[in-house]
Amino acid sequence: MKALVYSGTMQSEIREMALADIGAGEVIVDVHQCGICGSDMHAWHGLDDRRIPPLILGHEAVGRARAGRFAGQRVVINPLMSCDNCHFCQTGAEHLCASRELVGMRVAGAFAEQVIVKEDNLTVISDNLSDSNAALAEPLACAVNAAQLAIAHIPDSTANVHVLGGGAIGLLAAMVFSAKGYSNIHIAETNALRRNILTKIGNFNVYDPLAQRSDDGQIDIVLDAVGSGRSRAAASAMVRPGGVISHIGLQDNEAGLDTRRITLQQIHFTGSYCYSRNDFADAVQLLEDGFITGSGWVEVRELEAGAQSFVDIHEGKAPPKIILNMSA
Repeated sequence: MKALVYSGTMQSEIREMALADIGAGEVIVDVHQCGICGSDMHAWHGLDDRRIPPLILGHEAVGRARAGRFAGQRVVINPLMSCDNCHFCQTGAEHLCASRELVGMRVAGAFAEQVIVKEDNLTVISDNLSDSNAALAEPLACAVNAAQLAIAHIPDSTANVHVLGGGAIGLLAAMVFSAKGYSNIHIAETNALRRNILTKIGNFNVYDPLAQRSDDGQIDIVLDAVGSGRSRAAASAMVRPGGVISHIGLQDNEAGLDTRRITLQQIHFTGSYCYSRNDFADAVQLLEDGFITGSGWVEVRELEAGAQSFVDIHEGKAPPKIILNMSA
């Protein structure tokens, strides 16, 4: 099969690859499309010791199952693998399992014509849901988790919400808040190309945080989809007393969080990683219902353009999401 292979730091190439052996409970999925995730970029930059080249990356995928109870049907892939036996797995928090893995981490991912996944990790989708929208299910599930954690603390839809970072996760999180009835939503994005795209998507107030400061100490909900020392410092200053910071970005682990202010002002800080099966199901439903789409901010490219796509994202010359197309 043809695949885009991460071959070394900041290197990837098209290769002919063989499928691994199929294990118990696993099926082959003919991949239609797969999105490039920030974690794929992190690996490509040589910063993820769990993703060792040569490796087929990619986990935001939609395709058609070849066998099993979903044979012949279009499916989205939940790439999260867990042990199924621990306390977290048994209580619906599979994303907290100590053995959690992702497709495309230690096993071959979906930047390929075919991928092997657990049959239980497949969700059948309707003919009304396009491949490019269906490929958003996994990042949307991440955004659902991060937004819901904030909403649990501040369920008031009149709250002001500031999302730091206008990449796919930040934009999807803003869309989740909007779908949940929140209307006072702001997106901070430093990249001019992305800002231009974001201003045409939804009813969001998009701004450059390097040129325009928000009202420090007055923001109800801050969702940090960047996860850098600078964004944590900004979130710490922006959030109001008793407000909430939902932290999902993983850019670095530098200092920046003002733990003294968080403590003295009783600010809620919550980390968000991945999603539960319920979050994934909610994401698929939001897509099926048409509440969230990739219209205007997703670009679909052929698999052969995958290597250049990684370069374009690295150089800040890409839209919030690039999806690679594997189907002829």
